[in-house]
Amino acid sequence: MVKINISELEQVDKFRNLQLTLRDRWKTSELFDNSEADILIIPSLSIDQRELQKVEGCEHYEERLLFSLIRLRNPRTRLIYITSIPLHPSIIDYYLQLLPGIPFSHARNRLLLLSTYDSSLKPLSQKILERPRLIERIRQALRLDKAFMTCYNSTFWEAELSLQLNVPLYAAAPDLQIWGTKSGSRQIFAQSDVPHPDGSELIGNSPDLAIAAADLWERQPTLKRMVVKLNEGISGEGNALLDLRPLIDVAPGQGSHGERVAAISHRFSTMRFQAPKETWENFSQRIPELGAIVEAFVEGEIKRSPSVQGRITPAGEVEILSTHDQILGGPDGQIYLGCRFPADASYRLQLQELGLKVGKQLAKKGTLERFGVDFVTVDQGNGKWDIQAIEINLRKGGTTHPFMTLKLLTNGNYDLSTGLFYSQQGRPKYYIATDNLQKDHYRGLLPNDLMDIIAYHRLHFDSGTETGTVFHLMGCLSQFGKLGLTSIGDSPQQAEDIYNKVIEVLDQETSGDNNSYSIFSDFAFPITGDV
Repeated sequence: MVKINISELEQVDKFRNLQLTLRDRWKTSELFDNSEADILIIPSLSIDQRELQKVEGCEHYEERLLFSLIRLRNPRTRLIYITSIPLHPSIIDYYLQLLPGIPFSHARNRLLLLSTYDSSLKPLSQKILERPRLIERIRQALRLDKAFMTCYNSTFWEAELSLQLNVPLYAAAPDLQIWGTKSGSRQIFAQSDVPHPDGSELIGNSPDLAIAAADLWERQPTLKRMVVKLNEGISGEGNALLDLRPLIDVAPGQGSHGERVAAISHRFSTMRFQAPKETWENFSQRIPELGAIVEAFVEGEIKRSPSVQGRITPAGEVEILSTHDQILGGPDGQIYLGCRFPADASYRLQLQELGLKVGKQLAKKGTLERFGVDFVTVDQGNGKWDIQAIEINLRKGGTTHPFMTLKLLTNGNYDLSTGLFYSQQGRPKYYIATDNLQKDHYRGLLPNDLMDIIAYHRLHFDSGTETGTVFHLMGCLSQFGKLGLTSIGDSPQQAEDIYNKVIEVLDQETSGDNNSYSIFSDFAFPITGDV
């Protein structure tokens, strides 16, 4: 364990003063993204490690920020990428070969790959701080007046590393991460006047959670189900669904408040947990550690889960970057599987407006860089949708790397007036992306095997047509049979066809049959227009 010699308050103060140097260098987003810079990438998943373990193959999720290597298309950019364990050379070669107009050797010379050679279950940032010689090597490789650091999420580990290197971190200060928790999100929604489901404040124990659930039921007597969420759960894995319908005998107007509390408390052990191996015994132990909330479950026959992404610049300006329709799975459709870009035309501009409200409130709090807002939308008929905000992510989420891959590969722009992304040739671009293409018969495929399949079947991204598939999470493939990909097309249908072709080929190459299966087939919605 690293000993931190300064108090957290002093650390935050120094951290923010260092961050102010970003404001001095900031002009516009495009100039900042394309200026001469040394970018230090710390893809540390600095979140509760027990919650993280619910995500299969999570030890390879440090690869999700490898889209950053495409920034090397700017010949004035140098990049340092650090991981817990070394990356397979074929994976690095794959990303560098995507760079249009840049010689491979030129890009490779501007990339420094470092590793802690430590696969233990600790955040990468903590591992780096435990290695002073590694810190010194990083420091010597950076031009401090041109350097900044970026990460998956910001905690006191990342702040301490930023201070030790004297390199500003382009992310929200650690003490502001509260606004990305389940309870903090609800506060921001209320302050921003953004519609969201009724629910509780942060709860620290199971008895109080039962009382909060009973109070919520009494406020909404027709409620059928509730969601219980660990305050720092990720990707829906920290959620559980509480079904109230078996408790009709103690419903509001039937039983007393005390009877309701007792019945709900007893019912907790029968909740349907979204993580496959979760139990009430473990879940209840996490409540005092992480806190929890209870929230009304949004019912609806035709229901979707869109999201909006934005960023807050060092100058405090809020920019909307994208909208997506998330593709969810799990027992009750709460586990993130993938996304479609852009979100449906019937509500994407409304998402932008609501995202802007949330972003402005976050900017007032002093947050920086990425934020995402997840929603639930229910079809009300006549083209109208009820939109409810669910949570805020103050980190690079599952939609970050697909969109940034598209943007960096095409050098195009997002159009706020339509919610579409246009390439430099003026073509609108669409994609389907996933982190969760997983099948048992994919196990054992090495990165080189995947490269052979990509090359032989021409599945790679074509920089000429700006269509095709970009693969990621390739390190997950051999052990877990799990892979990530972003399939880009000039229409929603073309993106779908490209994605399905990848599935078909991988199935043929690994199982010898034509029974292809897509994780999206059970959860996807029909494509209409420019969804």
